[in-house]
Amino acid sequence: MSFQPLPEVTADSQAFWEGGADGVLRIHRCQTCSAWFHPPTPVCPDCLSRDVAPAPTSGRATVQGFSVNVQPWAPDMEVPYVLAVVSVDDAPGVQLTTRLVDVAPEAVAVGLAVEVTFLHVEDIYLPLFRPIDAEVRS
Repeated sequence: MSFQPLPEVTADSQAFWEGGADGVLRIHRCQTCSAWFHPPTPVCPDCLSRDVAPAPTSGRATVQGFSVNVQPWAPDMEVPYVLAVVSVDDAPGVQLTTRLVDVAPEAVAVGLAVEVTFLHVEDIYLPLFRPIDAEVRS
């Protein structure tokens, strides 16, 4: 896919958007109560602590829902593509909206086990997800 809208990188989100440089998905975690949360903010949404920081994850996730899109929103956009909501396996409560790659749309299912891969565009590493194998979790 050549068309790629890019997010605005802020001081709070910089570690998330640039973290893929070393292939590691980083999600904010509270150092006080251990809660994981996304999008990143300077204050924990659970306990209101300011002791928060990006923490590495395994990059594994599970598809919670998806949509197969056939509308090209720009002239050079390749279709079809799959948008999905995935839950990060080792960051309880964190779900990301992302694009699935390296999978035929008809092979996608809720419960599909996926892992992060990154698309490097300018100074940003966009987290995309691809199937780990054909494993579907219940």
